Amino acid sequence: MSATGSRRRGGKRRGEELMVPRAEFGSYYGRPIIKAPSWAARDIAGYFFLGGLAGAGSVLAAGAHVTGRQRMATALKASSLAAVTLSAAALVNDLGVPSRFPNMLRVIKPTSPMSVGSWILSAYGPAAGVAALTAATGRLPRTGAVATTGAALLGPALATYTGVLAADTAVPAWHGAHRQLPYVFAASAVAAASGMALVVGPRGENAPAICAAALAAASEQIAIRAAERDLGMVAETYRSGRAGTLLRCAEALTVAGAAGAALLGRRSRPAAVVAGLGLLAGSACTRFGIFAAGIASAEDPRYTVGPQYAAAGRDPDDDLDRP
Repeated sequence: MSATGSRRRGGKRRGEELMVPRAEFGSYYGRPIIKAPSWAARDIAGYFFLGGLAGAGSVLAAGAHVTGRQRMATALKASSLAAVTLSAAALVNDLGVPSRFPNMLRVIKPTSPMSVGSWILSAYGPAAGVAALTAATGRLPRTGAVATTGAALLGPALATYTGVLAADTAVPAWHGAHRQLPYVFAASAVAAASGMALVVGPRGENAPAICAAALAAASEQIAIRAAERDLGMVAETYRSGRAGTLLRCAEALTVAGAAGAALLGRRSRPAAVVAGLGLLAGSACTRFGIFAAGIASAEDPRYTVGPQYAAAGRDPDDDLDRP
């Protein structure tokens, strides 16, 4: 081995200039290494948010129904139906051709989050519709109870499968957080549903929603911090640019909303509404922020190549020393 090669491998000595520049991650013609998802942020991030709101809302509605909080239950059933209707419309709009959605139901593929999610959405929608209709009219209470139970059982899957769907892609900011992303989405969904309960439900029946909001706010931050630890350098996409701004807003809104609900939610109806709106906005910012982080990580080759070198225990500069 030559002295020059030895110096390169051993590092820079005093008085020497670095002969080989630091490695820069790139690709042919400056193109990204992987193709960023072609999903529209408004449609798909909105779908993530609205699906979580609907699914978690049905769980809270079932709890309110069982505990005799009928006004709260009716309000949450109606909001869940509205949310799932809008989420389905956002999904169909992103697909471009409405017939593509029923075509996804021609088969069921358990290993495909998209296939499973399509069936979950198709089963949840009618259950949420019957639950809301029977609650609003007061007719067919037994049918309404069965539909309420069905929507509550499908709700957690609807709220979290989109996290699994995102993590199943090659997008570094999503795939690298595949262990935590469903938990982030679950906590964000509960925060949104709690916020909706505070906005539409009576003040005297919102105690469970206040407790759920506090738990969701804490759980969401714990899950996001754990995701950032696992992501390594890719976590930069969660802290910078548009995604960083959105996620900082999400944290502030969610924590402030949960704190406001805990301190004033049971004493003041206006305070409960403001806290609920903060929780809803915080949940929306979380979904849009994570979506933006994913797109940013797919567009920058560093976040595709860097984790691969780290996993192999190699330094990219080492490759420049090879003859």
